[in-house]
Amino acid sequence: MTGVPTRALLVVDVQNDFCAGGSLAVSGGLAVAERITDWLARHRDDYSVVVASRDWHVDPGGHFSEAPDFVDSWPPHCVAGTHGANYAPGLDVRLLDVHVVKGQHAAAYSAFQGAESSPAGEQSDDPRGLGVVLAGAGVTAVDVCGLTTDYCVCATGLDALRAGLDTRVIVSLTAGVSPTTSARALHDLRSGGAEILDSGTGRLVVDPAAS
Repeated sequence: MTGVPTRALLVVDVQNDFCAGGSLAVSGGLAVAERITDWLARHRDDYSVVVASRDWHVDPGGHFSEAPDFVDSWPPHCVAGTHGANYAPGLDVRLLDVHVVKGQHAAAYSAFQGAESSPAGEQSDDPRGLGVVLAGAGVTAVDVCGLTTDYCVCATGLDALRAGLDTRVIVSLTAGVSPTTSARALHDLRSGGAEILDSGTGRLVVDPAAS
């Protein structure tokens, strides 16, 4: 990869509750956090801005359920201000430029539904939305990584495409809830115009379903 001054890295929801020991843990979540840190250590100059989003639920209504269907409703997770909502160990927060929180009072899968916050999750009276943050930085292209491939990474990538941004998903810097839904998400992203990139080889993945 070469440096692209208008490209941003979007690090989606790399949080304790989505990693081992969390209320909605996915296999490989902790390893993803470490791989993202390693990627940034080697490629930080490729990005004009690095943005990290977090679920930051206060009272998200039907998004939480005591009898979740694991499609539209889920066990409580990433409750604002709790350990589960914090960044996962292994993700070096010193490499992050902008923090975004989402989902305070409703389900929010895409980072584009979030707005700027402090590293502790505090927001101003009129926080900037992610789209405004990226436009202000002159961003025209994004790389997307994080958790989970089949939900928040996918939703963020699709919203980036809708916003007219050149979009790549670094598949080896993601982990999903299930192989089936992750493969479908990558197919949808590629069909929508996103490129699927492997961080290990630096090459495009021609068949995302095989990843």
